[in-house]
Amino acid sequence: MSHFSNLFNGWILGCALAVAPAAWAQTDQQVYTDSLVSGWQNWSWAVVDLANGSPVHSGARSASVTADAWEAIYLHHDAFDSGAFSDLVFWIHGGSSGGQLLQVQALLSGSAQSAVALAPLPANAWQKITIPLSSLGVANKPNLDGFWIQDRSGATIPTFYVDDISLTAVPPPSVVNISVNAAQTIRTVDARHFGVNAAVWDGVFDTPTTISLLSEMGNQALRFPGGSLSDEYHWQSNTTGSNTWQWATSFDEFAHVATATAAQVFITVNYGSGTPAEAADWVRYGNVTKGYHFKYWEIGNENYGSWETDNSARPHDPYTYASRFKDYFYQMKAVDPTAKIGAVIVTGEDSYANYTDHPATNPRTGQAHNGWTPVLLSTLRSLGVTPDFVIFHRYAQAPGAETDAGLLQSSSSWATDAADLRRQLDDYLGSAGAGLELVCTENNSVYSNPGKQTTSLVNGLFLADSIGSAMKTEFNGVIWWDMRNGQDGANNNSSSLYGWRLYGDYGIVDGANPAGPADRYPTFYVSKLLQYFARGGDLLVAADSDYKLLTPYAARRADGSLTLLVINKSAAAAFNSSIAVNGYSPSGTVYGYSYGIPQDEAARTGVGSADIASSTYSGAGSTFSFTFPAYSATVLSLNGAPPPPPPPATRQPDNLIKNSGDSAYLGDNIYNGDATGQTKSQSVKAGRGATFNIMIQNDGSATDSFTLRGDGTSTGFMVKYYVGTSGGADITSAITAGSYTLTNLAPGANQVIRAVVTVARGAAVGTVKDRSGTP
Repeated sequence: MSHFSNLFNGWILGCALAVAPAAWAQTDQQVYTDSLVSGWQNWSWAVVDLANGSPVHSGARSASVTADAWEAIYLHHDAFDSGAFSDLVFWIHGGSSGGQLLQVQALLSGSAQSAVALAPLPANAWQKITIPLSSLGVANKPNLDGFWIQDRSGATIPTFYVDDISLTAVPPPSVVNISVNAAQTIRTVDARHFGVNAAVWDGVFDTPTTISLLSEMGNQALRFPGGSLSDEYHWQSNTTGSNTWQWATSFDEFAHVATATAAQVFITVNYGSGTPAEAADWVRYGNVTKGYHFKYWEIGNENYGSWETDNSARPHDPYTYASRFKDYFYQMKAVDPTAKIGAVIVTGEDSYANYTDHPATNPRTGQAHNGWTPVLLSTLRSLGVTPDFVIFHRYAQAPGAETDAGLLQSSSSWATDAADLRRQLDDYLGSAGAGLELVCTENNSVYSNPGKQTTSLVNGLFLADSIGSAMKTEFNGVIWWDMRNGQDGANNNSSSLYGWRLYGDYGIVDGANPAGPADRYPTFYVSKLLQYFARGGDLLVAADSDYKLLTPYAARRADGSLTLLVINKSAAAAFNSSIAVNGYSPSGTVYGYSYGIPQDEAARTGVGSADIASSTYSGAGSTFSFTFPAYSATVLSLNGAPPPPPPPATRQPDNLIKNSGDSAYLGDNIYNGDATGQTKSQSVKAGRGATFNIMIQNDGSATDSFTLRGDGTSTGFMVKYYVGTSGGADITSAITAGSYTLTNLAPGANQVIRAVVTVARGAAVGTVKDRSGTP
């Protein structure tokens, strides 16, 4: 879910008293202390009173539970990594009669695990229960999301009481062991892992300030026009709905920044109130007329949700979405066959079961499901349409239920989400789904009503951990929500959350122009830090730690260096570590870059530097020691003897050609210097012209630039060259001089040049003229 603010339309001046952030040591996670805390929710199916006045173990209240056969008190939390905790602890009271027979079960992604039976409860007494998470089958799992205390007698039981529920934290070791195996490659890092959403309401977007900020942080991908607004946005008029006023940033203004920063681009077309023809016109204007060559196009935004505009006769219906997706897909592809078209999906086969009249049967399990993704995928399969990629949005927490510890343990469930989506693609699309890539085009800490956590150091650390965890899966992109959004002081500013900015903001910077150090939020600085860790084309390699609050990632850079990204998730404890490196020989010098509490404090006080700190350390070898400060993200660069280098980037231009009236190009993946297999001809009368469309495509593995040369006018024939398939600038002189350059053409991207050859009126019948062009 993505909401926007209109705070850029004006500025509100005021003053506030800010206090220094307090520090919290890593402690037990409280679940119930007079009320549910730390983001825990009551999902019970027994009768539960969370404000019971007597008996109580401590404080003023306890939870009373009145259960019929097999009923339970069920406490739920957004999925988190259980590795930081060892035991579930609670106090329980059997009431005046006692004797209740109960069992405890914990859940992983909603699935109950091993049951632990409790002895009959004593009457009129409180009893402390401690159950190791290992006994519940949930120790060191990335997706713990609840537990219940359930009747096991099969009969109605007397009321019992529960109080002081908590998870016991694993104590930190004196030395945390970090292991790195530089020889074990996990995957190639994608440039789209380092992206940010742009938005039409950003009145400072098309400015030198924004270009400078994006360049400073090494941004590599952008998305437009802005979340849920996309399903109301009409790109030609730069308006939404029936409004006549225009938004602050138009498509061309966005494109100016995207091309200036060489970003890969995602465009979300209007599904909710638009048409396939409108979307196809957008592709034509952007990729043909203007030559932007934006590759990734999403059909709508979160169309499964009731919050999204959808003017269809059956809104938020996966069957309708699939049927309309087919029209979008073919009309947009007809304009630019190289455009990649993506469909919106969600995890869970029963998630967003908005209708029940088109159930999808899973061919592997034989079970019928009405959820958004199964119905969408099975319908697409029946229509013979396969998207190029699928779109997923991930927000870690619900508003009002934010916790710092929970947020910093939430990223481990990226692997669960990737496995869920891949399983559904395989089940419902069969072999056709094998080539679909997963891309997350929105990611942040809370799905609406952002509070102070979004502008805190904790959210910066979460950004690094989220991207790092996503990179360990098959997700090929993480586009952060968003660049600028607007400040809101009315949401969760609880003192239990770390941070000194008493407002929320999804953006990574505020609206200042120019932007000073304090106008950059921690999420900006951590994004900037990540460019020292990895960029697109580097290799992610294996790294692990024996303590969950110190999380490492490692990469082999194209320059031969080995880098470590290490995140300390403790608010108070600095961790001494022993780092063991295999498959690489460090040279003895370590270059360190870090962002944490000192930099965040400098932004608050104006004293010192708010920017990334850098240092040089000596003594690195195959094993070395390093201390990571509390609440910090650190990148260590080891410039040692390089391991076998990764495959070098390949450079491969490809020329394709067609007559202007043809539907398909000739010459794809044919590379030669004599035009064999890449030649088209036309016969025309004297005095008339023939038009050829020439596509220059980057078939290499890295963004590249190509200089073009083509033959010019000669006796009996006049040759002119233009940008695009229609209209476009006259580039004849540059082409014939061999000085026309296509810059920053991403892998797979292309640009079309139009050649118009006019035959002189006096030319004899049968005159033939060859024309050639090379990159």
